[in-house]
Amino acid sequence: MERARSARGELALRQRGEVFELISNGVFLMDTSDGSSERLLARLATAEPPARRVLVAGLGVGLTLAEVLLAAQVESVTVIEIEEAVVRWNLGPLAAVNAAALSDPRVRVVVTDLCAWIGETAERFDAICLDVDNGPDWTVADDNRWLYTVDGLRALKSRLAANGKLAVWSASLNPEFERRLAVVFGEVRRQTSPSDAGPPDVVWIACRRD
Repeated sequence: MERARSARGELALRQRGEVFELISNGVFLMDTSDGSSERLLARLATAEPPARRVLVAGLGVGLTLAEVLLAAQVESVTVIEIEEAVVRWNLGPLAAVNAAALSDPRVRVVVTDLCAWIGETAERFDAICLDVDNGPDWTVADDNRWLYTVDGLRALKSRLAANGKLAVWSASLNPEFERRLAVVFGEVRRQTSPSDAGPPDVVWIACRRD
């Protein structure tokens, strides 16, 4: 449907029948055929204790954001998305599959790099949904690897309010990353979601207790 270029290379929006796909430099990122694990990410992040202020890190096709907005207690959602084209597509053709999530008055979009923004902001959130990559094993940009290190996880933790939750999406299990999460947060929960493309998708949940 459209191609866009940025400092990170080429991004493409494709359509197969009723299914939309996001492709980065020729590599499949995500599509709208299912979205159950993205919705699971949002539900786990916004569940008890209820989250009022939510950070969605990575807009994608908007399914995580749409699910976050279904939680009645959510008062504000900040979306961090590095690609202007992804925001434009969510306001355009993808709005049909994500219930026009970006048009919700509770939503604020910041087009920037998450790694830099985390270090600059003083905001705190009741929940952070991290889905900027296909997980710790495959990052869209090399700089994103920092997010999955102990230092990166500590930076994300610093942006959580007391009892706030970090929810991390991944296309595969990564025991070493799970250990790093435990180093930073203590107790970590893991839930899987079946995937037609291969191994189950994984969502980790960690809470700030200090």
